[in-house]
Amino acid sequence: MKALELVCPAGTPAALRVAVDAGADAVYMGFRDETNARNFPGLNFSRDELAEALDYAHARGAMVFLAVNTYARAGDDAPWRAAIRSASDLGVDALILADIGLLAHARDTYPDLRLHLSVQASASNAEAINLYSHRFGVKRVVLPRVLTVPEIAKLNREIEVETEVFAFGGMCPMAEGRCTLSSYVTGKSPNRNGVCSPASHVSYVDDGDGLTSRLAGFTINRFGQTEQAGYPTLCKGRFKAGSDTGYLFEEPTSLDISTILPDLARAGVTALKIEGRQRGKAYVKKVVEEFRRAVDTAAAGGRARLDLAGLSEGQQNTTGAYAKKWM
Repeated sequence: MKALELVCPAGTPAALRVAVDAGADAVYMGFRDETNARNFPGLNFSRDELAEALDYAHARGAMVFLAVNTYARAGDDAPWRAAIRSASDLGVDALILADIGLLAHARDTYPDLRLHLSVQASASNAEAINLYSHRFGVKRVVLPRVLTVPEIAKLNREIEVETEVFAFGGMCPMAEGRCTLSSYVTGKSPNRNGVCSPASHVSYVDDGDGLTSRLAGFTINRFGQTEQAGYPTLCKGRFKAGSDTGYLFEEPTSLDISTILPDLARAGVTALKIEGRQRGKAYVKKVVEEFRRAVDTAAAGGRARLDLAGLSEGQQNTTGAYAKKWM
């Protein structure tokens, strides 16, 4: 069985080096601006840092993908076009895009650039994916986290491009590319500004009996003194309705598909994506090392069960929609 390609997060130059050294086949990152969907202070790369990252990764046999995966402002797409031009000038191995206008621009202006379709495009059926392939020359699509393994296998028989699926990390319960919750509360859109629940709008208040997390002044969760406080995102907030208190959309948990890697390989998947560009070096090192072992074990015909619960939201993991056990 062919080994699945391991695509790993690099939120900083230091994280990139750690990911490459831990066994990543490819790393993905963004520039330090609104053109990428992880536009947080202290993260991302300058042009010079990306050039150095390319040298480091290529010298060790790893590829570098650049995410320009937010949607450009109408009438003002200069930052996005500049990012695409830099991707071509620097020689990235693939450019990850979601915006149709930017895809057309990249295809027409830089025909030698390899294009991948971001999960932000939310393309999950053959008709949509084949359109991106035929019209824009997309070579790979990152699938939203809504498909079962049999659905992915069927899809791969109907399309002409590679598929990449999420393997570990945060779960986005909204349809990727269509989230409006954060922008409704903070005025900052994950899809246009690259920030979900920006840190500038986050606060924690110690009320004596525990900790309250707030986003733009709205209470998102209250934690007891012995509970671990999570980051306040609306989709993973805890709400009270009548006498019931619980997580309305999604309780804090992380995706982990390490136990079904052979099934995904048989389904025709090309690559696995680890989420976590906002995570630190220790997290990246541990997760990449563990998944390197899992991927190699699967290629040899085995199944590896990893112990990554300690690095997961809520210290619990799920295979999510890949199995859809609730159906």
